[in-house]
Amino acid sequence: MIFPKKEIVDRIKKEYPKGTRVELVAMDDPYSKLEPGDKGTVQFVDDTGTIHVNWDNHSCLGVVYGEDSCNKLHTVKTICYGKERVWDKREDAVAFFLKAMASSEGSEQQRYVLIYNKLLEGLDECSDEE
Repeated sequence: MIFPKKEIVDRIKKEYPKGTRVELVAMDDPYSKLEPGDKGTVQFVDDTGTIHVNWDNHSCLGVVYGEDSCNKLHTVKTICYGKERVWDKREDAVAFFLKAMASSEGSEQQRYVLIYNKLLEGLDECSDEE
């Protein structure tokens, strides 16, 4: 195995900080139970460029530089009634809050409308507070 140069490792560390959500593209490990499309949360990147991930299926295999690959998910966080939720896809959050708006009324509906509009504006964190 050839280890990447320090500049490459530094770029990977910057691109995949702790808490980043990722989706597996490919893993070259015959013993892995992970499959393309599995999602997880980055814990850290080591000095070999391996992205250490806590996968949603409870695995904790690293994504090895030059062998495996993953895509960074562009997550969005919503805060409604004080409850935080991280969405892997903005479209899922938009669909959820659109449905919530349609099935509510009054001040509850206003909360959902506020979050929905912020999602459409492209904000990465959307709350029910003005």
